[in-house]
Amino acid sequence: MVFTRDLRVRDNPALAAAAQADQVVPLFVFDDVILRRHAVNATRLAFLLSSLRDLDASLRELGGRLVTRRGQWARTVLQLAAQADAGQIHLAGDVSGYAQRRLARLTGLAASARREVVVHPGVMVSEPGALAPPGQASYQVFTPYYRKWLAAPRRPLAAAPARLAVPGSIGSGTLPDLAGLRTGRPAADAPPGGERAGLARLRQWTAGRLAGYEHARDDLAADATSRLSPYLHFGCLSPLAVASEFGSLAGAGPFVRQLAWRDFFCQLLAARPRAAHEDYRDRGDQWHDDPDGLGAWQSGQTGYPVVDAAMRQLDREGFMHNRARMIVASFLTKDLSVDWRAGAAHFTALLADADTACNQLNWQWVAGTGTDPRPHRIFNPTVQGKRFDPRGEYVGRYLPELAGLAQDQVHDPAPETRRARGYPAPILDHAAAAAAWRSRQHLRSQRSRQPRRTGRVAVP
Repeated sequence: MVFTRDLRVRDNPALAAAAQADQVVPLFVFDDVILRRHAVNATRLAFLLSSLRDLDASLRELGGRLVTRRGQWARTVLQLAAQADAGQIHLAGDVSGYAQRRLARLTGLAASARREVVVHPGVMVSEPGALAPPGQASYQVFTPYYRKWLAAPRRPLAAAPARLAVPGSIGSGTLPDLAGLRTGRPAADAPPGGERAGLARLRQWTAGRLAGYEHARDDLAADATSRLSPYLHFGCLSPLAVASEFGSLAGAGPFVRQLAWRDFFCQLLAARPRAAHEDYRDRGDQWHDDPDGLGAWQSGQTGYPVVDAAMRQLDREGFMHNRARMIVASFLTKDLSVDWRAGAAHFTALLADADTACNQLNWQWVAGTGTDPRPHRIFNPTVQGKRFDPRGEYVGRYLPELAGLAQDQVHDPAPETRRARGYPAPILDHAAAAAAWRSRQHLRSQRSRQPRRTGRVAVP
């Protein structure tokens, strides 16, 4: 049993299937490729290590234990399967291009060694490809996908194994520490990882916040969102179990809809893995190289309070409120005209979740290169701040230099207030930046409508 993004014992179809054998090796491989690629994200690695320690404790309660190794993923999995003389290798399917490539490599190596690779669901509520329009690999628009998603039959939840037996000849290995992985510092207020922590967070939030989620989810200061994203990303919680067990509670509909959005982006990425790095819809955007603007955005020094508060929340917690994510993404891509990939990379470097499908495709949704039916919308950061943080509590929480300002000043402090409190002036004028963006989009639209001439014949 190879754990990937399903670090739990409850509703884990791959683990349940592997546990049918007399003996099973519950394995997690630290993939050197991923460690090299994401070595700077100490927050996510700390969350992963915490989740693995919790998983090991759960497996030991069942009579088993977690086995860990590090190396080239497919080769390491196959080596351990050979050492254990395992006839089958069970794991959950995933959607990113890299996940698909390494699974294909493992399957090829295993076939040569006469071992069977069995792929199970478990990372999503509805597996990619299960819902698709006729003749297409995926839905391109959320609403019709959501209707199908709600009506689709779901697999039964997998019971946790009663007992596990691990071959005594297989050593457990040791979990690395952050110092050994040469990472930076984790976010100071990052959440703990693991299935137990995820379940506790889910139950606490469900009891206190679920009923009011629809009306409070955009309230930045209320912090009324579930904060379950890292637990779903690493599979500490089963998204199907969350949708099934909590979906019938009062107020659950809007929350469960967010799980459908997650599946929607997963099925898009599964069908087109290059969308993690390439525009899903090329709209001819010409991005600006603006290292100073990008640096101010990254450090929370743009002079727009709600943008800067959100960026400092990200640095402090490895998390950002979803409404804030849209505001800061719009500011970077529309006001500063900086490539969405730079923003997505910064999020990937700091977020505890940093889910490839949700992160990259949400960035494209805001940037106008994704599936948003209104790709030219621009968020006004001052208006957004006043609307979703009317008393300035969110801003004051993450920008102590602006704490205590009157609500009619906090989202647009006067120049003398900025100077007195050590807060920068805006790095640009939003109205002018928005007008320039719309002008460029209008010119591109006009050019796209002009006929292309070949010789003397106009080609529409």
